[in-house]
Order: sequence, then structure tokens, then C-alpha cells
Amino acid sequence: MTGQPDYEIFEAGDVPLQSGAIFPAMKLAYKTYGALNSAKDNVILYPTSFSAQHVDTEWLIGPDGVLDSTRYFIIIPNLFGNGLSSSPSNSGIGSFPEVTYHDAIAVQHRLLTERFGITRLALVYGWSMGGMQTYHWAALHPAMVARAAVVCGSARCAPYNYVFLESAKAALTGDPAFRDGRFVEKPVAGYRAMGRVYAGWAMSHGFYRDELWREAGFTSLEDYLVRNWDTTFARRDANDLLTQAGIWQRGDISACPAFGGDLDRALGAIKAHMLLMPGATDRYFDVRDNEDELGKLVNAKSAVLHPIPSLHGHRAGNPVNNPRDQAFLKAEIAALLDK
Repeated sequence: MTGQPDYEIFEAGDVPLQSGAIFPAMKLAYKTYGALNSAKDNVILYPTSFSAQHVDTEWLIGPDGVLDSTRYFIIIPNLFGNGLSSSPSNSGIGSFPEVTYHDAIAVQHRLLTERFGITRLALVYGWSMGGMQTYHWAALHPAMVARAAVVCGSARCAPYNYVFLESAKAALTGDPAFRDGRFVEKPVAGYRAMGRVYAGWAMSHGFYRDELWREAGFTSLEDYLVRNWDTTFARRDANDLLTQAGIWQRGDISACPAFGGDLDRALGAIKAHMLLMPGATDRYFDVRDNEDELGKLVNAKSAVLHPIPSLHGHRAGNPVNNPRDQAFLKAEIAALLDK
């Protein structure tokens, strides 16, 4: 028995991509929370992170949440390659075209303007790949974005971050199910290998040293790895995961005709109130990248760097069962929305 999906589809038609390819009948899956006011100025855009679908991230939406759906109209656009929006697993395209964040933001912009008549965003909020999309929004549509919260994200994929993704991809594609550039069946061993690689990168040295996994109810380190990481990626199509990893690795707000690869120029185009919240112990979205970006946000209304003081590494920015980090995010976002 299958019920109706809890999301809607924006039919974007045949979309020209940055690569020069045309994506046929591109679909953007999205979900909304709360009500759009008459002025259409109470909008929060909340893009998804790696392998996440809207249901994975909506936990922080609610009257007492980080994002308040009683005051704001919140839209979660699902990133291409996540299995709901156009992805290798659902598009019926033989060879899935190369997609970029710029392509994604162009279709998201059409959703906001064509379907809802929205021309102003109170806030763009995103974690990880969602944070990278947030940065793209702020640079590409400076007049539209009033505030932007980049949580454990950066303006472009750093070389170290790129190498981390290469290790995760190598673990996944080492499975015998990967043949001639694509997965022909579920890579059971590959999913587990990718999870074990990811576990070391996503959390911090201190997280493991202090056995913080015990706070979430795990009985041993192996119990934590088995139940938290061995199957975490198995819920997604493996070809979809590779597509999203590629989008992440190509991420660069300046990689478009408007900025010609000049990152300083792209950062200088941003006019929003900017809040950069890296995880203090994040290993692949390193605090130093945000520190470098901060000084180049010369035209932002305000720009602050507030690292999340946490041993939860990259996951500090998505603290599902972590009240301390949740409280930090909630207070920071409340202060940003007051600006």
C-alpha cells in the first residue's frame, strides 16, 4: 500500500545546464511548511544536504524549532540526485548529465518566482551541501536574499574536502556491482565501506576519545559504527550518491559567466546579512575556509563567523539528537532574523 507523496513537484521542462547539455523534463521536488503572508516576505528557503530528502531535515522546523513555521513560510527544495528531484534513479536517462549548484539554484529560483511569486527571501538556511547552496543563492541573487546562514558549508569545495569525497567514492565504487561507470545493482559491501570511511571524517577526534556516541544510546564503538554508519547510505540509490558527490566536488559560487571563476568578486557581490557557522571540529568543511571568506564579504550588510563549539564534527550542524548544539543554532538564527 503506497500513500500519496508528502511533497510537490515543480515541472521545470527541458532545462539548459551549465555543461551545455539539455536536461529533459527536469523535476524539482519540494515541500512547504507554514503559510505565505500577503506581502510574500516571510519566506525561508532551506535546501537539502548530501543524500538527504526533505523528511530527513524537517526535524528542525516547528513552533519551537530552529526555523519557526508559525511565523515563516518555509520551503525545502530537494537537491537533484537525492531520489525525489530528478536523479539517476528516477529520470530514465541513460547517462545522467553533469549538474552543478548553479543549475540547481536556477530551477529553485524559477520555483519561487513562477509558482509562488516570491521575490524576497527573509532567510536562506542550509547545512553542508545545503550551506553551499545558501552561499550560491547569496552570490547569484543578492537583491533577493536578506539573510543567509551557512552552516558547516563553504563558498567552494576546498581541495581537502574534494579528497575526502574521493575516498568515499572509492569505497563505494570498489564494490563489484560498479561496472562500466555505474552501479548495476545495490553495492552492499560498498555502502558499508563508504559508511566506515565517512564515520572517521564526519565526527571529530574528541567525539571518539570521549565516547560521545554513548549519549545517543550506543553500547560500544562497534555498535555505533554498525547501527549508525554501516547502513546510513544504503537507503539511497548508489548512482544518486555519485551524482550528488559530483555536484559537491564541483561546488564553486564563482564558476559561472557572471564571476568568471573570480571567488573574491563572487563573495563581493553578496549583500545579505551573513552568518557563517562552521563546526569547530568539522574536518572537511574547515573553519579556516570560512575565515578566509569572511574578509571578502565586503558588501554584506553584516558578516559574522560563529563556529559551533562542539565535538560532533560536521554533524554539529545537523544536531538531530544533540540538544546542546540545537540550542546554539536556535539562538544564532533568532539573532540573525532580528537583524
